[in-house]
Amino acid sequence: MTTTQSQPKVASREEWLDQRKALFAREKALTHELDALRAERRRLPWVKVEKPYVFEGPHGQSTLADLFRGRSQLAVYHFMLTPGSDHICKGCSFIADHIDAARQHFEYADLAFAAISRAPLKRIEQVRQRLGWTFPWVSSHGTDFNFDFGVSFKEEDIASGRAIYNYGTPIKSSQDMHGTSIFARNEAGEVFHTYSTYHRGDEVLIGAFAWLDLAPKGRNEAGGTMSWVKLHDEYETGDMG
Repeated sequence: MTTTQSQPKVASREEWLDQRKALFAREKALTHELDALRAERRRLPWVKVEKPYVFEGPHGQSTLADLFRGRSQLAVYHFMLTPGSDHICKGCSFIADHIDAARQHFEYADLAFAAISRAPLKRIEQVRQRLGWTFPWVSSHGTDFNFDFGVSFKEEDIASGRAIYNYGTPIKSSQDMHGTSIFARNEAGEVFHTYSTYHRGDEVLIGAFAWLDLAPKGRNEAGGTMSWVKLHDEYETGDMG
């Protein structure tokens, strides 16, 4: 995968260093702003989850509290997998490719993980086996979970303009979208919703973007947003260079 790019300015080491230091000052200021933003995020109020959601997994049924697996925090990735559709979202899969590596670490910092999709468990297991993921992934099929957390939309709500995604964007056609929700559990076993992010908010989960953003071509999206991204078993040998 290559794209043409105009030749950048070539400078002396001293000129490069001057410009790099100026950019570093901006990077450092932004890092401090992000630290403050993250702290503000952690101070958001919590909302108690009252509805008794029940999910279907490979080992049977589980509640939202069960998904914590003894931890006090839970991250849920809302993976777009629509009942009755053969489509596998390449964007969700791109994110999912990063999860098993990351959870080797964050699960030891008191954060559990589960992916949740509306598709029946049989379809989830087909996709999991094809792509080799090992993270917990359960089905919310037949429950209100996806609808309540803003990632699934009923046909009548789409038709009437009531289907709203990402805190304000009307959904025109797609019944399922992606997002990430965070939950906390207290010592009494009560579960609370603490945070959700959608659309580009999920980019922070994509480590590959972080690497590409350091390089001259950036995300190399000459053909459109994520134009080169495929399911990882669909890349041809030649794509690796």
